[in-house]
Amino acid sequence: MQKLAAGNWKMNGLAASLAEIEALATAHPTPGCDILICPPATLLSRVSDAALGTSVQTGAQDCHPKDSGAHTGDISAAMVRDAGGAFVIVGHSERRADHGEDDALVRAKAEAAHDAGLIAIVCVGETLEQREAGRTLEVVGGQVAGSLPDDATAEDTVIAYEPVWAIGTGKVPTTDEIALVHADIRARLTARFGADGEGMRIIYGGSVKASNAAEIFAVPNVDGALVGGASLKAADFGGIVDALGAA
Repeated sequence: MQKLAAGNWKMNGLAASLAEIEALATAHPTPGCDILICPPATLLSRVSDAALGTSVQTGAQDCHPKDSGAHTGDISAAMVRDAGGAFVIVGHSERRADHGEDDALVRAKAEAAHDAGLIAIVCVGETLEQREAGRTLEVVGGQVAGSLPDDATAEDTVIAYEPVWAIGTGKVPTTDEIALVHADIRARLTARFGADGEGMRIIYGGSVKASNAAEIFAVPNVDGALVGGASLKAADFGGIVDALGAA
């Protein structure tokens, strides 16, 4: 399975941002890795149309666990697929912190994603306080256990390890620290899911940029990246794609 360069635009992007999709696809027609852009919901359909027939895939930043109903402001996994998305991010630390999402809800969202035929990118990660208390593997391991459906497979699930303290701060764990967490996640996945656990992509997120991407991608069990701000411009994200394609 190819490595994954995933861009999370978060609450950024207007119609003018569609030009970045064309620029990214033009510069990387055969990137050597999977390229994914998750724009805000307002742009998902238009980004999917712009990416049609190119190397760029699209997804959403969240979905509701229900397929439909009286849930004002939410979108379902079926709606994501209907808008052209193939992936959906669930359990991002900003959703966990800002909206109080727990592992059980993240798991329900991942199940909804699978039911709709989407690939779920399940996010896990520790806060600075938890890291300083020596609880990183405990916290991340608990999130992996609680957030993944029992029938998750290598084809429909990606794990994104994002240390909360490194997101958007410019701070990055050492490669040894990244290796330790990714190895622990891999061991837990393999113990629970067998061959599927061995094949699940584990991607890293947290202040990834072109200048540090090659070093991060050389770490064992790092199968790509979930990138925030550096994915907004094709020129910036392209450097990360190049590094991953060469890894």
